[in-house]
Amino acid sequence: MTFLNDMFGAAWSAGAYLVPFLFVLTLVIFFHELGHFLVARWTGVKVLAFSIGFGPELFGFDDRKGTRWRFAAIPLGGYVRFAGDENAASAPDQDALARMSPQERRSSFFFAPLPARAAIVAAGPIANFLLAIVIFAAIFFIAGRPVTDAVVDSVDPGSAAEAAGIAPGDLVVAIDGQKIATFGDMQKIVETAADRPLRITVERANKQIDLTATPRMKEITDGFGNKLRLGLLGIKRSTNAQNVRIETFGPLEAVGAGVQETWYQVARTASYLGRLVVGRESADQIGGPIRIAKTSGDFATLGFTALMTLAAILSVSIGLLNLVPIPMLDGGHLLFYSIEALRGRPLGPRAQDIGMRIGLAFVLFLMIFATWNDIVHLSGLG
Repeated sequence: MTFLNDMFGAAWSAGAYLVPFLFVLTLVIFFHELGHFLVARWTGVKVLAFSIGFGPELFGFDDRKGTRWRFAAIPLGGYVRFAGDENAASAPDQDALARMSPQERRSSFFFAPLPARAAIVAAGPIANFLLAIVIFAAIFFIAGRPVTDAVVDSVDPGSAAEAAGIAPGDLVVAIDGQKIATFGDMQKIVETAADRPLRITVERANKQIDLTATPRMKEITDGFGNKLRLGLLGIKRSTNAQNVRIETFGPLEAVGAGVQETWYQVARTASYLGRLVVGRESADQIGGPIRIAKTSGDFATLGFTALMTLAAILSVSIGLLNLVPIPMLDGGHLLFYSIEALRGRPLGPRAQDIGMRIGLAFVLFLMIFATWNDIVHLSGLG
């Protein structure tokens, strides 16, 4: 009986992570591929397949225009396959292209005008950013946003804040000339500004004072045991009831706040990638499907709003990742199209094939590296 109880408990625990993971990932992938699909239909390019997942088809159906909508066995991605494509990465099938009739060429992705091809490819990441904006806007409109005034409750000894002269009771009103309305506004700037001096304007005894503080990169552990590296000043917010409130939004205000939050997530992710490239950031923050599954399960315990917030953040990350100019990714296709625009003709089949092979090797390496990071992270070895 103990064995059966343990097995049931393990299955229940796995399901508690798997279901939120599949929900979040499917939502984000679906909208990414939907962006490609809608712009392809709009520009007259025929779509052969719209797939959520890779590998053998589990179930699917054909629509009136001949597109096969399919759900596949490996739910770790998706693709839209166009007329003339050899594979899911939209590599051209040269033999099929050569056999096409003039009418078939008019509905082929490969023979579509350069602006149309670029628009189709860019539509995927753009759809991810739009999804994030919609999710954030909906959350702000329906639930509002809990905020705390940027009042300093305490300062950690030996911290960057203490070195700068920030004192308990100070109200932070601006950083580098940018107005600060809440403690969260301040955090968003500080977290991505490690080792960079900031001009912090505080209000103290009804007077404004300019101070200079340099956030320090610190590793913290969140409530789920995940380790994060962030820029920190070393101050704590005031939890006095008069400094805590729920900020409400009208429809247009919610959209504006959704755009701002999405831009913040873009800037934060881009800042991390930039520091990673120049060696100022650790690659152990790169996570794969295992960590996404764990995070999805963790967020699900906080409620549906938290899970949708994670979906918005993941959507931004996938949108940005796909814009990296590496073949196999949308950014790689856009790089090829930029070269084609400059040369007046596309790269030759051999050059594109070599590029795709390099891109495939990079993507496989990234997947293996991210999965290894997940294993090390979750096993506590890192």
